Amino acid sequence: MKAFQLSEFDQKPKLCILDKCQAGSGEILVRNLACGLNFADLLMIRGKYQDIPDLPFTLGMEASGIVEAIGPDVDNIAPGDRVAVFGGQGGLAEFGVYPASRAVHLPDELDHVKAAALQIAYGTSHVALDHKARLKPGETLVVLGAAGGVGLTAVELGHLMGATVIAVARGEAKLEIARSAGADHVIDAEDPDIRDRIKSLGGADVVYDAVGGDLFRAAFRAMKPEGRILVIGHASGDVPQIPANHLLVKNIDVLGFYWGGYMKFRPEVITDSLTTLFQWAAEGRITPHISHVLPLDQVSEGLSILKERRSTGKIVITI
Repeated sequence: MKAFQLSEFDQKPKLCILDKCQAGSGEILVRNLACGLNFADLLMIRGKYQDIPDLPFTLGMEASGIVEAIGPDVDNIAPGDRVAVFGGQGGLAEFGVYPASRAVHLPDELDHVKAAALQIAYGTSHVALDHKARLKPGETLVVLGAAGGVGLTAVELGHLMGATVIAVARGEAKLEIARSAGADHVIDAEDPDIRDRIKSLGGADVVYDAVGGDLFRAAFRAMKPEGRILVIGHASGDVPQIPANHLLVKNIDVLGFYWGGYMKFRPEVITDSLTTLFQWAAEGRITPHISHVLPLDQVSEGLSILKERRSTGKIVITI
């Protein structure tokens, strides 16, 4: 089988010919049909990601395809089933072996390209907002970095979940993208009075922050009592320090969040979330934005597009 493998860190991965893999106990063998690319793939190549398999390994974190075979002790999946899997690796190959506990059945109405595209970006925002922050209809959600890959899904899902969404992004073009995803109010990230702007709109019940830095500090100071702030990442490079005395005064919760980590201790949180998201996608309630669809022999080109930030949406590899 063909597989896009990394043999050494900081070296170019290559398309290789390997023996076809086999499913072991509790595992399924999937004929991969599509795989989404992620910035985490670039970090893995450099050896900088938090979850790195032993070398050599096949890249590709989120895949979809058709079950080819099942191993012993698998009773909820059968050959021929259409599934999506967050495997963390193995998706950029003609076949992949994954724990059966990570597989989610796909609705007939949802194609494999969309299924591969939405897992990490939408899954991150859905589990963060629904499971972790317990976002309720009528609450106010502030999304920092609202036009980014995960930020935009947070805007879309927050709107779908009945929240009033305040989107913070840089420049009118990005603010318009956030509006089109369902933002009720927008604030330019260059605005010197972000805190006051949020407070003038009633303050924040939930803050979704993938940026950190000054934006975190401004939104943190605009939170309502019993507000929840989700620490998704710190793309600004500035990891904010949290004044614990402010937590006490306002009874604020600061919630650290890493979506992939749930696969290690509560995989059902992710698979239940993906089941909901796939159904929403099948019904047309969410639509992943896909800017590039490339074949397996053009993975290197896809990674270059990702690295140079030339994509305006998800990059998906078809296999």
